[in-house]
Amino acid sequence: MVNKNEVLLSIKDLEIAFGEGKNRFVAVQDVNFDIYKGETFSLVGESGSGKTTIGRAVVGLNPTSKGDIYFEGKKINGRLSSKERADVIRNIQMIFQDPSASLNERATVEYIISEGLYNFNLFKDEKDRLQKVEKIIEAVGLLPEHLYRYPHEFSGGQRQRIGIARALIMSPELVVADEPISALDVSIRAQVLNLLKKFQNEQDLTYLFVAHDLSVVRFISDRIAVIRAGRILELAETEELFKNPLHPYTKALLSAVPIPDPKLAKRKILTVYDPEMHDYSVDKPVFQEVKPGHFVYGNESEHAQYVKDLQATEK
Repeated sequence: MVNKNEVLLSIKDLEIAFGEGKNRFVAVQDVNFDIYKGETFSLVGESGSGKTTIGRAVVGLNPTSKGDIYFEGKKINGRLSSKERADVIRNIQMIFQDPSASLNERATVEYIISEGLYNFNLFKDEKDRLQKVEKIIEAVGLLPEHLYRYPHEFSGGQRQRIGIARALIMSPELVVADEPISALDVSIRAQVLNLLKKFQNEQDLTYLFVAHDLSVVRFISDRIAVIRAGRILELAETEELFKNPLHPYTKALLSAVPIPDPKLAKRKILTVYDPEMHDYSVDKPVFQEVKPGHFVYGNESEHAQYVKDLQATEK
């Protein structure tokens, strides 16, 4: 259940840069958003847009060069004491994109899932630990006998379920799901999405869901932020974004969503986004709310046009 009064994660003026001097590359800049408790907030953009970089910064894997990340009101980027860092690791878990690369091939499934329990001493005794592991493995649709096998003995979909079990056994507050279904067959994707939704309903989980496919996030998201070249261009509730896309890049992404009907697909016109279409030489752009809950990046004249477009669609 989404609680709009309770902000779980807040990102303020975030910048993430790599390298020094002439080699310095700014991967993410001026990123601002809040995630409410119980919601699924999706970051959508093409490869290299910075969405995974933000997700990795939230769990502490990427350092930040400017701005703040707050979790439950406490700043979690920058220097933290070992106890504060342990709290972040315990309460913010990540499901990685590649289920093959993110699991230790030399460890059994039972050990992979138990590792967090060992590290944080989250069990009373050996019997309690095994019960927790068996319960979570069954919850993700695998069998207790799978616990004593190794990751290479499983399919991609099964490995991703093991990754989900490893994250959720920690009872986290927030899960960063980094393209958790992009490496999977289409037939398995719906199962994994349904699994994530099921856990959210049962455990009141909050997700930061990273993806490049708008059609996937429509099913699972409460709100969507569209990101390109390290900058968020549009943010709105899911149905609002699909019904009233304002930024030309969002429109281009939506036009690329496949249509299952071949006749309709033939008539579809693809929109190509050209960043040169914006003139920001004098009138500088800002990320601004044009309608309650609907934010767009643009300059003053563009915002005026976006408001007109919204008024025209609402008549």
